[in-house]
Amino acid sequence: MCMVIKAPPKWMNKNSLSLITFSGLGFWQFETSTLVKIALFFTKAGAFVFGSGLAIIPFLHGSVVNDFHWLDEKQFLDAVAVAMITPGPVVITVGFIGYLVAGFPGACIAALATFLPCYLITLVTAPYFKKIAKNLSIKAFVDGITAAVIGALVGAVVIISIRSIVDIPTAIIAFASVMTLIFLKKIKEPYIIFLSALIGLTLKLLF
Repeated sequence: MCMVIKAPPKWMNKNSLSLITFSGLGFWQFETSTLVKIALFFTKAGAFVFGSGLAIIPFLHGSVVNDFHWLDEKQFLDAVAVAMITPGPVVITVGFIGYLVAGFPGACIAALATFLPCYLITLVTAPYFKKIAKNLSIKAFVDGITAAVIGALVGAVVIISIRSIVDIPTAIIAFASVMTLIFLKKIKEPYIIFLSALIGLTLKLLF
């Protein structure tokens, strides 16, 4: 966005009609009340969910699908898949969810609300890190959070597995992938992802 404002491409200067067309495609259509709900929910998600990006998946699923009904099961699974196949942390799925719910403004609000709390917490506590790290209460808190994160990760695996493994071919692919990771230590995960995708596309075309 900063690049577009400060150094717009030549076609934007020469042809203003493209901007009018761009703004008229429903790109900016949204409901203010929905954006407020998105901001409040994803701020809570960013402030109180600890651990890796996958730890936030059960929390998001419980609210986005079951409580707010913003997305259905398939849309939520697609959002997680988009986040996992793109560079960056899995938590960037919040941007895609925000986009599905309220377009580009929803994506911006969801991403900002999710990352802002942890950024502010890091910014405020950084000068006191050495002192805080030695606090026994903080250490006990971190130990408890670590155990809880493991449970959240297992929950993420369960949620994704139930909605991804829906027939015999997907079950075979999942089982083969797990066995490969367990017994072939040197193989890289991207190769497994590529082969699984190739097999999945082949099966879809054939059947």
